Amino acid sequence: MHRLSLPMIAATVLAGSALAALAPALAAGAPDPGWSSGVQFTNQVASTPTTGGGYPVPAGGQTFPNPGTCGAGSLNSNHSESWIAVKPGTEDLIGNSKFFFDKYSKFYNFYLGTMRILPPKPGQPPRPVDDNQVQGYDCVSTGTQAMPPSWTDVTDPNVAFDTQGRAYQTTLPFNAFWGGSTLHPDGAIDVSYSDDMGQHWVKGNGGQDLEQSPNSSARQAGHVEDKQWIAVNDIVGSPNRDHVYAMWSLFESGTTKIRVAVSRDRGQTFSKAVTLTAPSQTGVSNTYIYPSIDAAGTVYIAFASFPHPAKTATATLYVSKSTDDGQTFSPFVAAATAGTLPACCLPNTNFRDGITESFAASPTHPGHLYLAYEDWNGTKMNVKFTQSTDGGATWSAPVTVNDNVDSPGVPTDQFQPSVAAGPSGAVAVAFYDRRLACPAKDPSVLPADVGKTNFCIDTSLQPYKDSGTTVGAVPIGGNARISTFSWDPQQPGQTVGGLSQLPCADANCAVGFIGDYFGLAISATNIYALFVSTHYPATGVTADDGGPVYYQQQVLATVSRADIGTGI
Repeated sequence: MHRLSLPMIAATVLAGSALAALAPALAAGAPDPGWSSGVQFTNQVASTPTTGGGYPVPAGGQTFPNPGTCGAGSLNSNHSESWIAVKPGTEDLIGNSKFFFDKYSKFYNFYLGTMRILPPKPGQPPRPVDDNQVQGYDCVSTGTQAMPPSWTDVTDPNVAFDTQGRAYQTTLPFNAFWGGSTLHPDGAIDVSYSDDMGQHWVKGNGGQDLEQSPNSSARQAGHVEDKQWIAVNDIVGSPNRDHVYAMWSLFESGTTKIRVAVSRDRGQTFSKAVTLTAPSQTGVSNTYIYPSIDAAGTVYIAFASFPHPAKTATATLYVSKSTDDGQTFSPFVAAATAGTLPACCLPNTNFRDGITESFAASPTHPGHLYLAYEDWNGTKMNVKFTQSTDGGATWSAPVTVNDNVDSPGVPTDQFQPSVAAGPSGAVAVAFYDRRLACPAKDPSVLPADVGKTNFCIDTSLQPYKDSGTTVGAVPIGGNARISTFSWDPQQPGQTVGGLSQLPCADANCAVGFIGDYFGLAISATNIYALFVSTHYPATGVTADDGGPVYYQQQVLATVSRADIGTGI
């Protein structure tokens, strides 16, 4: 494990470096060009070099690794997709992300990694960030090449705390199933937990899988798990405090069902997984599960239901709840309908679009629920928001969150929203935003992309305040930019060892990958977003042309709640 100081990024690029001392990225109340509101924020590069176990991909055109070849290697390349959680009662953070292994990003070759992010002590410089591979799924930490417990990949970052400071994540380890690979088993659902802010992880459930698909692969119409998530009851005084809820989708024979398992002993054991949905109730394909716990300890779930497994049509977003600790769930209520892309990708780009929706329940006001989602209208992607103040029985008319004013005939996309709810009624929606043209005189933007519209990406934030009335969450001001630099999704455009470093969503690299979602969390004093940027060159990696490599890095944005107006 490597310990590096957490760099802080100022609003302007210093000569010869993009890293500067701690400074406001934008003065409060002064909107950045293109945004209606302004907030004071800082950006911090949270992904730092580390090492771990993984599988190299052989040369000669093979696209998948061979068994028995796992070994120690670098995890200092692309860091795609993320989630973030705040330890209750503190400003201590755990971020989780996909850490691509060595130089093999184009082969969808990654593991889960953790970023421990601690606030600076009063009057002291930023504290070191600790990045490390999540243990228990690779040959180095398990000490064996056997598959399992060693796997070629681990995916879908998620993390949540209990009231005693234990962090949990539901994991999906799997073996390469593409390009003629015969590796088995294909995958499993596990839960890991950490008592030291993500430095060391232990498999829960006595080290046993919650579920495993022994012989089928994601290219078959068999038994395949995916899209897993975690929620923990961190409500002080709740009779179900510290109970852990793991959920995932089960893809089989053209249908997709939601599965749930519950731990009532802080992850030591889990109940036998049960099926939560059936196609006759909601639709053929049910996925993108987000569980959340409200102030009364009620367990809620939101998910997207598609009328076809290919997910190329309108999605219905459903919400259900359990008042008996996840044993039974109420009838599913349709909260909203979202238009989805007819193909993988947004206009002008070839990276895969992400998860349709994001969901949070209020830890302050029982029955107050918030649903953000992306909505394709045939021309562009917008971010929508709907909410419930009666425990999900009824939902408000959806409103558009992004307030950009596009030039005539030049639509821009706002997509991949995350919604979070925090203490004292704070709510926020963050999303990726392409309202700015790609900047000039920025070495991290490929020359071919300079000046392109609806192409480079920023992160925007919309804060809300919920006072507990039937009105629910009310927006505070307009959208604000919380990314210091726009970034180019076609980076890294460099090669290392003759291999392209652009992360791919398939083994043929026809579709790029920036992650399917990113993290957002709210503490008593701050709003935190953890998102991708390719603006910052990697440390200690040189491209084949002798220059830097602009890998996808994870960047933490911090916004003071006092400054933004959500109160503390």
